Amino acid sequence: MSHIVTVQEAVTAFADWIEPTDAELDAIEQELPLILADVDLIDAQIIAMDHTPNEVDARRTRRALARVLAEWRTLANRTTDSTLGGAA
Repeated sequence: MSHIVTVQEAVTAFADWIEPTDAELDAIEQELPLILADVDLIDAQIIAMDHTPNEVDARRTRRALARVLAEWRTLANRTTDSTLGGAA
């Protein structure tokens, strides 16, 4: 009978390197409204696929898409504004 050797040390050797940095966490926090808007859009699309789509489903999907586009615009403007300060 052969024994299975654990590889935990090899797998967890880089555990400190796997954690996100503070800058990455800040970027995720800035993108969170867009992520949540995307989730709402996907939810609206799933609801519409669950049964025969009607006008309410179409409105829900359009509103969710408008929210996604608004969050994209907000995020794009925020990243553009943060890069303006350096060059003259």
